[in-house]
Amino acid sequence: RKAYEGIIQMRKEFKTPVRNEGCSNLADFTEAPEVVRFQTLVSLMLSAQTKDTMTAKVMRKLRSNGLTLEKIIETETKSLSQEIYGVSFHNNKAKYIKKVAEILKEKYNSDVPRDYKALLKLPGVGPKMALLFMKSCYGEIHGIAVDTHVHRISNWLGWVETKTPEQTRKELESFLPEEVWPGVNGNLVNFGHTICKPVNPQCGKCKIVHLCPTGSKKLKLNHGSQTKTPLNQEETQTNLKRKKEEDKKPRKKHAKNQEEP
Repeated sequence: RKAYEGIIQMRKEFKTPVRNEGCSNLADFTEAPEVVRFQTLVSLMLSAQTKDTMTAKVMRKLRSNGLTLEKIIETETKSLSQEIYGVSFHNNKAKYIKKVAEILKEKYNSDVPRDYKALLKLPGVGPKMALLFMKSCYGEIHGIAVDTHVHRISNWLGWVETKTPEQTRKELESFLPEEVWPGVNGNLVNFGHTICKPVNPQCGKCKIVHLCPTGSKKLKLNHGSQTKTPLNQEETQTNLKRKKEEDKKPRKKHAKNQEEP
């Protein structure tokens, strides 16, 4: 509980793109509600393994050309793939988005259903996307949305010992009170962008590092290397000085060289 509260506090101090360019903010809210819901779902599908800034860029491009369910159905898959170029797996995502649009028109009256389980049956839509969509568009919380940041940080903090995001979601939901579920994704994603980065995490700036077994170990190792470095430098300088003094001393000729011919 203390670690999570510390993460919330740190979020207030550091700004990241997720605050303004998160998928829940990328739809055109001047459009009809069903269009907003469709655009939000598309943004979530585009965001998988893609940076928020790139997702926002591609969404702006799609919206400028008219991002509606009908427009997507009319667009050739190849053309759609070119439009969303920049996001990861753009070819597959183009196929999924087009197929989802067709299913929504055929089964759900051209709208995204208010049904978490139905969302999971749509191609290219996983638990994280479905959970974030239900929260953003219908204000319903069906669980904790777990992405790579939430999965990594939960393991580093020692909250869970899991191998997949889905395993992490189930573990977190088993012990975290439901009242904190809505904010877990946003808080940990922000933390993962600013402090607890996947590469070179800023453990020295983290205010909960004393509660993190991974961070504490990292700092201990770094401290050990920092205290050891001057000793190595001093030893090297001493050895060089000793070597120079030895080089200045006259060397004795080898006994064989001292023999008379």
